[in-house]
Amino acid sequence: MPIYNKLVRDAIPEVIEKTGKEFSIRTLGEDEYKIELKKKLGEELTEYEEAKTNEEAVEELADILELLHAATKIHGSSFEELEKVRKAKAEKRGGFEKRIFLIEVEDD
Repeated sequence: MPIYNKLVRDAIPEVIEKTGKEFSIRTLGEDEYKIELKKKLGEELTEYEEAKTNEEAVEELADILELLHAATKIHGSSFEELEKVRKAKAEKRGGFEKRIFLIEVEDD
């Protein structure tokens, strides 16, 4: 039986159960959940970087977005607050739409 030892979406046990396969799971404690959530975010980011098509990329971005929702909660905030912070930063410093690549800045 393959061993995964990773955070999965909430409905995965039901999906596996429907296949008739045996499996084991456990519920993570708060500290362990934070660690595993960060690992999962890194895993999904790698999958996004390796995506070969726009469709694959969007699938991975959806996973990242779901993880951002979860991560925001563990930091005592909400996705609405995260979006508010994002908008404030965009207003103050801009977004990334102009594709500006900084080469260097003169030292004092």
